[in-house]
Amino acid sequence: MSDLIEKQDLVKEKFNWEIPVEAVPLPSKGKVYPKDSPLYGREFIEIKSMTAREEDILMSSALIKQGKVLTQLLASCIIDKSIDPDDLLSGDRNALMVAIRITGYGAKYDALTTCPHCSARSNQSFNLGDLSIKRLEIPSVVDDQNIFEFKLPVTGKTVHFKFLSGKEEEERSITLSRMRRMTGGQSVDRDVTSRLEYQIVAIDGVDDRNAIGQFISKMPARDSRALRIYIKDNEPGIDLSVDMKCPECLKHGRVALPIGANFFWPE
Repeated sequence: MSDLIEKQDLVKEKFNWEIPVEAVPLPSKGKVYPKDSPLYGREFIEIKSMTAREEDILMSSALIKQGKVLTQLLASCIIDKSIDPDDLLSGDRNALMVAIRITGYGAKYDALTTCPHCSARSNQSFNLGDLSIKRLEIPSVVDDQNIFEFKLPVTGKTVHFKFLSGKEEEERSITLSRMRRMTGGQSVDRDVTSRLEYQIVAIDGVDDRNAIGQFISKMPARDSRALRIYIKDNEPGIDLSVDMKCPECLKHGRVALPIGANFFWPE
């Protein structure tokens, strides 16, 4: 660490330049983290701008193979080193990722999109700085805990659920990928039920994981859809829905911003 400080001081002394630092608002406002966490009650996290060192991280074949590139990128850019990027809610993590990308390569982002009206594919240019923040508005069941409540409309059961962290999203993705490889892609993809298994903490006070898993598999579709919509509408994060104009049918539409490989490597 002292070596890093000396190098930074040398850059300031010889070149009269310092790495810019900015405060990024957390969509969760720090309300879902335990009191012993450095994230508790924090509405902002300071990050430094991307540098050539972070480009080394993005290019690291070892980190790419391990699936740890984005986690290491966050760890490198977050000023407070007591913060573990794996503990961040997925929405808070996304807010930081967008901010880091803007500091490195600017707000302009070109991506291939599909028109919601005619399905034509076209390249569109978006301004990442225009993305709005979805702040946490619903109260948790218990203060400083990531547990929220929803009553299912059909069965009438009370569900306690949580918003997933970036680490949990990664674990779920890896598990699904392994299942696809094991079955050769011939089995039904469990995207809906696996996400609910990760998110649901208890049902009518029952927290037994096997019982919850069986209930989820037999949950009425209306209950499943209502719960998923409620979670999606209230999950803190970045609103990735953007406007586009199709060059084929000339209609305007709203689409989900596609985050592709060029997000951190713009042409």
